[in-house]
Amino acid sequence: MPKNKKRNTPHRGGSGGGGTGAAAATAVAAGSQHRNVQPFSDEDASIETMSHCSGYSDPSSFAEDGPEVLDEEGTQEDLEYKLKGLIDLTLDKSAKTRQAALEGIKNAMSSKMLYEFILERRMTLTDSIERCLKKGKSDEQCAAAALACVLCIQLGPGIESEEILKTLGPILKKIICDGTTSIQARQTCATCFGVCCFIATDDITELYSTLECLENIFTKSYLKEKDPNGICSTPTTVLHISSLLAWTLLLTICPINEVKKKLEMHLHKLPSLLSCDDVNMRIAAGISLALLFELARGMDNDFFYEDMESLTQMLRALATDGNKHRAKVDKRKQRSVFRDILRAVEERDFPTETVKFGPERMYIDCWVKKHTYDIFKEVLGSGMQYHLQSNEFLRNVFELGPPVMLDAATLKTMKISRFERHLYNSAAFKARTKARSKCRDKRADVGEFF
Repeated sequence: MPKNKKRNTPHRGGSGGGGTGAAAATAVAAGSQHRNVQPFSDEDASIETMSHCSGYSDPSSFAEDGPEVLDEEGTQEDLEYKLKGLIDLTLDKSAKTRQAALEGIKNAMSSKMLYEFILERRMTLTDSIERCLKKGKSDEQCAAAALACVLCIQLGPGIESEEILKTLGPILKKIICDGTTSIQARQTCATCFGVCCFIATDDITELYSTLECLENIFTKSYLKEKDPNGICSTPTTVLHISSLLAWTLLLTICPINEVKKKLEMHLHKLPSLLSCDDVNMRIAAGISLALLFELARGMDNDFFYEDMESLTQMLRALATDGNKHRAKVDKRKQRSVFRDILRAVEERDFPTETVKFGPERMYIDCWVKKHTYDIFKEVLGSGMQYHLQSNEFLRNVFELGPPVMLDAATLKTMKISRFERHLYNSAAFKARTKARSKCRDKRADVGEFF
């Protein structure tokens, strides 16, 4: 699926909004009455900043309130005021406060379009993310990388996102390749690097460089492919999984010649990952294989794969896996995914999925679209539906057209209160429990009969 590289409408605010770097953020926090505070210094910056953001002393509460508070209780002015306070808190002396502030900003951006607000403060936000990636520990680096993802999603393809990637790209690459950094931080940075590059890069050499960086990570799982016992998972397996999925995402926007080159390099090696003892690695390898076959057949309808019989046997075994030494949840998840993967590889078929958001529907009818949707849903979480409705970039990616404008009355009728949602979920739970009980009773009767 070609990615629409159309720029967003001309940005308002220019390059002068928000000042530059940490100095701008510190100036906002300190105001005319407060002294300048050096971030990460030993001075008591937190007291100054907290007092400026009166009534907002706990940034983690923003994450707990979620989007419902934004929609029902908070006005746009209240939200922007809280976000300004959170941006200031990214300079706080306390690592936990900085992390909570990063997560709060990310949650707000995931659940609401804040383009104008972000555009004016993108340089300040980028400087804060850069500082936290460089000087923070594992959890703070994860929060900073996740925020960088959502920041690029909000801004969409354009000069602003390119500048963010140009600033943060080398740092993300360094963290991904640094064996002394925590696996969680490297894993999050791998996903972030892939998503930001997918959105922002217009430089083909930068795209190829990112692909190579991610390749160098997940191909380390190939080293044990000759082991008769299969590939054993290691602490770095989660990093390899994230790198593989991000690499597969970027492959969907590569030129045909590059896709052909990658097919020749990896199509005969990826099946070895299907023998890994980690269910998530098996699934990631299967998804990548299905997507690669789809791309190959899109370029050449008569595409032929030499080891098709061996591959389909492996896929069929995973689609009907009943090994007792594997957890039931893992087997259930694996069988469900590999049934679809087997159909894609063997029969060139894809089970169409429907995603509903507001009054609209999106049909996922190919592996490229499904993988792209899954990656962005992982980043945005529950805010994915909102962004599908309102985010021009995502609507371009999924070919949904311009956002549908709805009046306030229509939006109000579409909303479900928290209490109504609780009643609905309770009723659904009772119905499921009743159905299960009836099913168990029938099985008991059959057992007694025999």
